Parts: sequence; C-alpha cells; structure tokens
Amino acid sequence: MPIAPYLLRNTLKALGVPALLLLASHAVHAADWIVSSNDGKYQRVQGRDTYPEPARPDSLTVLDASVFPPRVAQTVPVENGIQGPPQAAAISHDGKLALVAAPTRYDHGAQTLVLDTFLQVVDLSTQPATVSRVDLGSHPQAVAFDRSGQWGMVTCVDGGVRPLRIEGNKVTVLGSIKLGEKRLAGVAFTHDGQHVLASLRDEQGLAVLDLKNGQWLDSGDRVSTGVAPYTVDVSSDGHWAVVSNVGLAGLAGYKGRLAGDADSVTLIDVSKTPFRAVQQITVPSVPEAVAISPDGHWIAAQSIDGSNLLPDNPGFRPQGRVTLFKLEHGHAEKVNDVADGNSSQGMVFSADGKHLIVQFNVEKQLGLYSLQGGRLVDTHQRIKIDGGPSSLRSAPR
Repeated sequence: MPIAPYLLRNTLKALGVPALLLLASHAVHAADWIVSSNDGKYQRVQGRDTYPEPARPDSLTVLDASVFPPRVAQTVPVENGIQGPPQAAAISHDGKLALVAAPTRYDHGAQTLVLDTFLQVVDLSTQPATVSRVDLGSHPQAVAFDRSGQWGMVTCVDGGVRPLRIEGNKVTVLGSIKLGEKRLAGVAFTHDGQHVLASLRDEQGLAVLDLKNGQWLDSGDRVSTGVAPYTVDVSSDGHWAVVSNVGLAGLAGYKGRLAGDADSVTLIDVSKTPFRAVQQITVPSVPEAVAISPDGHWIAAQSIDGSNLLPDNPGFRPQGRVTLFKLEHGHAEKVNDVADGNSSQGMVFSADGKHLIVQFNVEKQLGLYSLQGGRLVDTHQRIKIDGGPSSLRSAPR
C-alpha cells in the first residue's frame, strides 16, 4: 500500500529534509516547459496584413504541458513578430531561461515594419521575470537551446548563425558563422548536442554545423530539402529530423501569384554522418510548422493551406490543416488530417507524444489536439492568448 502524502511529509520533516526537497517529493509531474511568443500589434484580416491602433503589446507565454490541458505559468512582455519561421522563441531544459528572437516594431507614421537586431534574454527564475537584450548586428530569426543547457544557436537574415554560450542566466555571443548570403530560417540541435541543423531559406538546403574542441564550425555538409526550408525539429531518439519547406511563398521578394500549391516536408536520417534526406513528404501549401514526436514515431505538419490568401484567390480556404504521419521502418505514411486555425503558426508535441499544441494566429488561441487510437483528433479545447501566437518551442528533450 502506498504511503499517504501527509505521512510521507511528516516522516521527511522528522528526518530534517529541507522544505524544497519536501515539495519535490510531493510533486507528481516533472514540468514540460513550452513557450509561445505572441505578436500583439499584427492582425491578418482576410489575407491582408494590418497593424491596428492602439497596438497590443507583444508577449511570451510560458506553459507547463505536463498536464492536459497545459497550464499557463506566466506571461512576460517582450518584442516579437510573426514575420519569419515560428521558432523565434526557446526555453531551457530547466525552465529558468528563455530566448526570444524576431523583434519587430511598427512605425505607424511611416507605415513601416522595423526589424530590430537584438536577442532578448528572459530570466524566468525571478519574479517577475526580467528581460535583457544582446545585440547581434542582424535581425534574428530562429533560436534553440541544446539539452545540456550550455549552448544556444540563433539564425539571422544576413546568412549567419550566432553560437551562444549559456552560463546560468548569462548569454554570450561567440561571433558569427557565415553559412550563406541570404536569409536563414529554422534551427535545431541534434539530440547528442554535437551538431546543429540550420535552414538555408533563400538558398535551399540544410546546413550542418559540428561541435569540435568546444567550437562550432560549418561542417560543409548540406542536406537536400524542398523549396524554402523553414522549420526544423529533431526526435529525442537520436535518429530523425524533419524540415518544413514552404515553397515559393517563402522566398524573398517573390512577386508571382500563388494559389495554394502543395508543398513538402523532408525526412532526414541523423543517426550517422553525413546526414541524409531519405523522403520528401507531400503536404498542403505552406507548412509553417513541422514536429516529430520525441520517440520518433509520429510526424505532424501544420499547413496554412490557402487560409492566408485573399478570399478571391482560387486557392483560398478558410482554415489550414494539421496532417499526421506514422514513421515506420524509415518511411512516413499519412494517417489523417484535421482542420486547424486561420494562418496558424508554430506546433509542438507534448513530451509524452500524446498531444499536439498548435498556434492559431488569427484567432489568438492555442489549439489542442490528441493522438487517440493512432489518429489525430481535435479536442476542441483552446487556450486564449493575449496577442497572435507566432512562435512555439518546447524545452530540449
């Protein structure tokens, strides 16, 4: 018979166990930290970008997904924008530090969006949380932590990545590594922390960086992807990575009309070097986000699927789609898909792989989905967010 909680507490007190350990002994769940950065000033209206006045503040929402539905732990004012891959926020494995990129402001007088060049460091160990800034010299896009908590990585629009040394709440930028001449997008560490995958958004493919003798270096290896590689995710079993390819819609300055063409997700074997693309998976248009379950058994793609287009466009649809694939024997097969929000953004699995969290940007909500009987199901539960959610990441697993 299990010991009653009150009896366990009294026994530990009698033994002189510190109060903090008492709390830990009584904890049922380890936290599953997830952060959502939210663009308050931007609103998509029938496919058009608008910046209504007065502007709502941008914010960072900290979630604990060890329970379902996830619990909102706190909300912190930051500067953030929807422009760019939905990986512009990250949280450390212990939930004490967050990084927020893609800082933007809207100048109503000039009717111009201003892209700032700093990374925001959010110390979540204080109450209230404190935010400091580190200048990068270029507008940052995606950001990631490694599992050890010692390293971070930021991609920028100048074609370079900025390695970060993490020491407690101190973040140091270790120069810049040039990977290309144009914009980079998503970024992720491999599970062993020895490599980084960075999307070459405008020049195509995935760049691989290696950690050697305490320094990050461009390995020179490139992995084939579809057009405009964007979001990157890696499984915790050390075997797989996935990258979403948003197609012509994701290229800088593209002027042609788009009508909701099919796009792709690339499945990559990262179990041995050199890394190798093994499958190009067809998905609906503009897969803004892709996620792979920690155990490597499931892949989910969140596709805008024409919900970002003007209503008179032949490819217009009122909602996007979330598509579930089962990964077996190195090959992904479609299981089913369900509707999601309008112009949705980021997406992550819960740590146990049983749930998906999707950012509904226009609706200012997080949509909650579950895997039930091997299929994806919309629970119709929602978490209201103060602003349009624009980036979503979990702590390294």
